[in-house]
Amino acid sequence: MAAPTAFPQPVVVTSRSVPGRPAPVVDQVLDVRFTDISVPGYGPVSTRTYNGALPGPTLRVRAGDTLRLTHVNGLPPNPPHIRDSHAPHHPNSFNLHTHGMHVSPSGDADNVLREFAPRSDDEVAAGAAEPRYVTTIDVPADHPAGTYWYHPHLHGSTAEQIVGGMAGVIVVEGDVDDVPEIRAAADVVVCINELKIKDGKVPAFTSGRWVSGIPSTFTVNGTVNPTITLRPGEVQRWRLVAATAFTSLRLAITGDGGSTLLMHQIAQDGITFAKPVALTEVGMVMGNRADVLVRGDTPGTYTLKSAGASAPLMTVQVTETPVEPPMELPASLPPGRPFLHEEDITLPGTDREVVFHADSGVFTGDFPNAYRMLGTQATPAADPSGDLSHDPAYGLFDPGYTNHTLRLGTVERWTVRSDESLPALNHPFHLHTNQVLLTHRNGTRLDPPVWHDTIGIPGGAPGQSVTFLVRYEDFTGRAAAHCHQLHHEDLGMMQTVDYVAGG
Repeated sequence: MAAPTAFPQPVVVTSRSVPGRPAPVVDQVLDVRFTDISVPGYGPVSTRTYNGALPGPTLRVRAGDTLRLTHVNGLPPNPPHIRDSHAPHHPNSFNLHTHGMHVSPSGDADNVLREFAPRSDDEVAAGAAEPRYVTTIDVPADHPAGTYWYHPHLHGSTAEQIVGGMAGVIVVEGDVDDVPEIRAAADVVVCINELKIKDGKVPAFTSGRWVSGIPSTFTVNGTVNPTITLRPGEVQRWRLVAATAFTSLRLAITGDGGSTLLMHQIAQDGITFAKPVALTEVGMVMGNRADVLVRGDTPGTYTLKSAGASAPLMTVQVTETPVEPPMELPASLPPGRPFLHEEDITLPGTDREVVFHADSGVFTGDFPNAYRMLGTQATPAADPSGDLSHDPAYGLFDPGYTNHTLRLGTVERWTVRSDESLPALNHPFHLHTNQVLLTHRNGTRLDPPVWHDTIGIPGGAPGQSVTFLVRYEDFTGRAAAHCHQLHHEDLGMMQTVDYVAGG
């Protein structure tokens, strides 16, 4: 069922059959350029956009379909900058990452080592056409149905582009959508963007203080605090997308006098649960998605708000006229993915460890801090040696260095933690291409475990950790593992993984 008509929704592009092609396809142009837009509830903003809108179009496919995206780079030439430096760079180059999807990371698919560069100054002067680049992704026939998203992922410019609004939602339709109670519910995209706006634009990322110096403006589907309506007894399905670069969310729906609307979570990061889980609060780190069913209850005005935030993300108006008979919630759901178990580990005793680490005041200039990933298979330059300020290679992300060689068909256990240099920060860990099964937080087993593609590392004290199991499946190629606090990724907190054939 469609979303309520008064509630803003991104433009939707659905796959369709094309003569001569074996599978339905989304054939869509994503035009990227600076656009003057008006953000309802905020005002005019000049920012990089997909197709002149915030957020970009929602792409709807089914397992077995093809995504064919043509990217037009209409941005100005990049300013001069040293690529291998401890600072953001190439703000007008980008690429595309289909976050959370289990698709090929190679060639012209979900390959974040590509660069979609703008014209050079000489090409602009010569009147050269704006460059075009193509992404072609064949969605596997057994791809999980669920909510995913896309965004740029060029190392050095990711954070600045995402806080300008370059993001969009991908919906993979499938068996969960055919559950009668879900099919009857309105299907609502709730894309939460975090914008960094100053003087009507997203300023260049020119200082390590840039993040804290500019307050975040949050929009839902491009609007500040839009209103959605519910009738008592009505059920809606909300596809919550944390398209944020810096801020984790703890979402609750509260009304006057502290009353709440429950959120019945049915999926995490695109993987369907065995049954709905009733929650008063849904936690989301940067990049997470959560599908929830919300049912109208007592008439009144409620707000969807993150804990500790001063402003609501959106207003929920429960009207006076009930739905008769009341809509039902499903008792069970089609299985998303089978769980992994410790006995599935291919080579016991070969666990991997990733440690998020920061060194403060190491470098001169506007970006004095070094953000690193240590532990098993750390990039050699990330290991401190001698006077760090005189080691220009210290900690730089090296796309040519393979940190982790991962063999298809094997199951491994990883532990990711922050050390004493980062006691109070939540550093989300994101692995490309393969979903991971979260089994432990701080050594305590989860029952049941939960599938993720992005996991928040508990903050507040040194040694906080998460442990997960992962099976490497289907696709070879080079991909990434990184912190999804995206300015940290741009400054070096990223590693390269190489998925190779088993043997």
